[in-house]
Amino acid sequence: MVGITQALPLSPRQRKEAKRFIKFATVGVAGMIAHLTIFNILLVVFRVPAIIANPIGFSWAVVQNFLLNRRWTFPESQAHAIGKQLGQFALISVVGLGINLAIQWIVAKLADPIVASMVHDDHLAHVITENVGVIFAIGVVLFWNFGANRLWTFRSKAAAPAGTLS
Repeated sequence: MVGITQALPLSPRQRKEAKRFIKFATVGVAGMIAHLTIFNILLVVFRVPAIIANPIGFSWAVVQNFLLNRRWTFPESQAHAIGKQLGQFALISVVGLGINLAIQWIVAKLADPIVASMVHDDHLAHVITENVGVIFAIGVVLFWNFGANRLWTFRSKAAAPAGTLS
């Protein structure tokens, strides 16, 4: 991680934020694995509709990501009340879930005819299409979640820019 950020022409502050983003994204990968595992168990094994399975997997990943980010990505934030931070993180995550569901639906609808033409098992095509939608949505929502949580949930009080949320 140090090598990656050292190679970039960044100021010390930008380098620190780049490291935070890499940590946040790493935690996000762990969350994505949990999200997709739960999503696919519900979708494939229990045949729960994707519109229900996705928020369940997403919710698990939110709690997991909050705890990991609070501990590793933003350790200085542990000095603040966990309840307030969890509420802020959850609110940002609910907005993220809305973005996630919309993107998942759009991508799945666009990918469906392509996947269906290549995979001749309807259920397998459906599972692949829904996973493509979820994975794409997670990638997009990563940027919303990092930006919003950095500016609100995990911002350091001393370094907060004027006019930002407290």
